[in-house]
Amino acid sequence: MRLEETREQLVERLTRSGDKGVLRFITCGSVDDGKSTLIGRLLYDSKLIFEDQISTLEKDSRKHGTAGEEIDFALLLDGLEAEREQGITIDVAYRFFNTETRKFVVADTPGHEQYTRNMATGASTADLAVILVDARKGVLVQTLRHTYIANMMGIRHVVLAVNKMDLVDHSRARFHEIVAEYLKTADGLNFETITAIPMSARYGENVSHTSEAMDWYTGPTLLAHLETVETARDEASQPFRFPVQWVNRPNLDFRGFSGTVASGQIAVGDEIVVAAAGTRAVLQRIVTADGDQEAARAGQAVTLVLDREIDISRGDVLSGADDRPQVSSQFAAEVLWMHTDEMLPGRSYLLKAGGQTTPVSVTTLKHKLDVNTFDKEPARKLELNEIGVCNLSTSRPIAFDAYKDIRETGSFILIDRYTNLTVGAGMIEFGLRRATNVHTHAMDVTKTRRAEIKHQKPAILWFTGLSGAGKSTIANLVERKLTEAGHHTYSLDGDNVRHGLNKDLGFTDADRVENIRRIGEVARLFVDAGMIVTCSFISPFRSERQMVRELVGEDEFIEVFVDAPLEVCIARDPKGLYKKAQAGEIKNFTGFDSPYEAPEAPELHVRTADLAAEDAAEQVIEELKKAGRLG
Repeated sequence: MRLEETREQLVERLTRSGDKGVLRFITCGSVDDGKSTLIGRLLYDSKLIFEDQISTLEKDSRKHGTAGEEIDFALLLDGLEAEREQGITIDVAYRFFNTETRKFVVADTPGHEQYTRNMATGASTADLAVILVDARKGVLVQTLRHTYIANMMGIRHVVLAVNKMDLVDHSRARFHEIVAEYLKTADGLNFETITAIPMSARYGENVSHTSEAMDWYTGPTLLAHLETVETARDEASQPFRFPVQWVNRPNLDFRGFSGTVASGQIAVGDEIVVAAAGTRAVLQRIVTADGDQEAARAGQAVTLVLDREIDISRGDVLSGADDRPQVSSQFAAEVLWMHTDEMLPGRSYLLKAGGQTTPVSVTTLKHKLDVNTFDKEPARKLELNEIGVCNLSTSRPIAFDAYKDIRETGSFILIDRYTNLTVGAGMIEFGLRRATNVHTHAMDVTKTRRAEIKHQKPAILWFTGLSGAGKSTIANLVERKLTEAGHHTYSLDGDNVRHGLNKDLGFTDADRVENIRRIGEVARLFVDAGMIVTCSFISPFRSERQMVRELVGEDEFIEVFVDAPLEVCIARDPKGLYKKAQAGEIKNFTGFDSPYEAPEAPELHVRTADLAAEDAAEQVIEELKKAGRLG
């Protein structure tokens, strides 16, 4: 096929505005259900491919295609060489097209389970999801997973596209069997519409033209449905939200706050408030690239200038004075986990919501979801692609809305503190009431005063290393020397605390994380009391040691890496634990079937393979003296 339109005619047609506005939709489903082929067919049938592009497509189809001598429309979107060779979509590919009545932004999202995070990315801005099912395979686990993620991301309209009907002889019975199976689970979700369409994307049947082979189907084609479905969100009627992306200060005479209006609208003269601080001001100017304007609404990028100087930073959320977002450090959220390292309650991550970034930990994993049945299951961790409902606690209060009310201020991502990788995506459900009822009580006697009386600077001496490296022995000697010198100390030891405070915990990764979280909080209290506290724990994970470090002042955490090779520790085996681990009597033992993440930049590195414990303790004391910790 060759197009008769000139480029000028095509450009003119594409720039016409349809009366239905813009529809953002995604295609998703399992691997090889035909998502890329479907979008390629839509572009082709909408006459959006130039003659030279068709020639290239024909050449690529012969080299990489899966349709024999015919055009493989999937290659229009599978732009990565790895995708063409494997026949799968890895990245999220966006395409833009329009008809006489509507403009479209379509995201072709990956079907492979490994790339579920990319599917979630595409769903986060979509109004409608086209979920494809291979008529031969029926509804698969990945079909249900993508359905739930679409619902979780706030999509309210679904098209169940039963594809490859040509490979099942256009069977009406097979189509209705698949639809019934899908609706049995999807009906319990919050979709406003679910429209089922039988089709063959390869041949365009019921995509943009009606299929003669499926004359039993009397509904709309996919394109006709996309042109008419009503998905508009009245963002302008929502409360005003403006996450500050940048404090614009080009000179001494101008100070504005730049960003994109997330929801609602604002006009010059309106009163606004900094959500977290409660500080109020009046909007004086709305500055844009095209000059000042009197009002701004959702989706517009603007700079706001206020009538007076108030403290506003990147990450703050500005709102209307009479309809403010929630501000809390604790909230419940639905989390999609996106990394091979599991999510563990108690572990510290970074939460990024709009321009706000703050340390966060999962305080409770309430349950996870069975994607086969959408049933809730008890869980102690989330693994790759699992979805759970969690309570989270941030290090400082943040401003947010429920995701169902305002997407932009109700969503967040979780970032690994060491790799900087995005490991999870979350949708806030509600703030926890206890966070607003619990307040810090100011005390007359401060940490500084307690330390002055003791003539010392409080600190946590955190001894970490493998079992048998010598942590407890060295920590005990250090405390004895400090006490003999008249200092006020206390010792927290891994074995001792498991007889009381942590006797309910085992040795799974989740329990180890909670063990260190509790110890960190207790150690922080000792520091607040002006004490020097020694903590002797294997503490195998860097993220938990970092979490404890951040509980106290910048110079109040001293990490002592007690380092001995594993073979030396095994030879010492003071408690007989290595022997039991080798015999299979102990599970999750660090150094055998549970990892140890060595410190990367400890304040003190003590190598005990050839160093006596007494000498190692002297090293620690000397380090404390150099740092001025001993008064």
